[in-house]
Amino acid sequence: MDTITLAGPLEAKLEAMAQAGFGQVMLKANDLVGHPQGWKAAVRAVHASGLRGTGFQVLRDFEGLSGHLHRYKVDIAKAMLEMCAALECKVLLACSSTSTHASQDLDRIAADLRKLAMLAIPFGIRIAYEALSWGRTVNEYTTAWDLVDRADCPNLGLAIDSFHILAARTPLDEIEELDAGRIFLVQLSDFMWQETRTFEERMATARTFRVFPGEGVHTPAIVRLVQKLDSLGYAGDYSFEVFNDDYVQMPLPFVAERARRSALWLAEEVLHRGMPPSAQLKLRTH
Repeated sequence: MDTITLAGPLEAKLEAMAQAGFGQVMLKANDLVGHPQGWKAAVRAVHASGLRGTGFQVLRDFEGLSGHLHRYKVDIAKAMLEMCAALECKVLLACSSTSTHASQDLDRIAADLRKLAMLAIPFGIRIAYEALSWGRTVNEYTTAWDLVDRADCPNLGLAIDSFHILAARTPLDEIEELDAGRIFLVQLSDFMWQETRTFEERMATARTFRVFPGEGVHTPAIVRLVQKLDSLGYAGDYSFEVFNDDYVQMPLPFVAERARRSALWLAEEVLHRGMPPSAQLKLRTH
């Protein structure tokens, strides 16, 4: 489960996730730097929770810049890698650039992604590159995969986000062309209408009104996506990235219970896999 879905202090979010039966948490930089006792105290809270960090987000607008803008973003990347390593997260999420100051040359973008991946190697961190559906040059996972392939760095891979695939209407058949070993993270969410007609509507929906898988109108497509990834051989982590203005106004147990139902649906009905015994016990008792 992703911390962006829940309101309140970090410790309360972690407790709600653990009580609902989750074993992992996707964290964001604000969870750390916004902690009243500082970012290292936030790291200690995550470790004390017993939850494993699925990944750390999000590095934005890194690729395609030059001069002082590029140097600035390299400094930001180094700081994010330090926090990611302190959390013992093995994946840093980087999303495709929306900057009008960035080059649209794909070879240039690939070179920058390779540089980012090289910066991450000493930390033992993998970079998961995600195509934002409103990205300036890269707005579909197919283009993101082309860049990962061009960069050709073993710790650079793909992040798949169901919202952006649904919003951009990228054909799911292209999933079959991916290398499962180079998919480093899958983020799942749905929304409540069939399409987003403009980039502005797409961004507003993405940032304020996503819902958990099984709650929206794109359930069949999410089922196909997850099953295609499973057939491809993807055996990595799934995370619920659900930005929702209503959920951050609700009590934590209310939202965590909805996430719990979605997780059970995915495990038992979509993937037809039993939950681990420890998770079954937690889910039955909460």
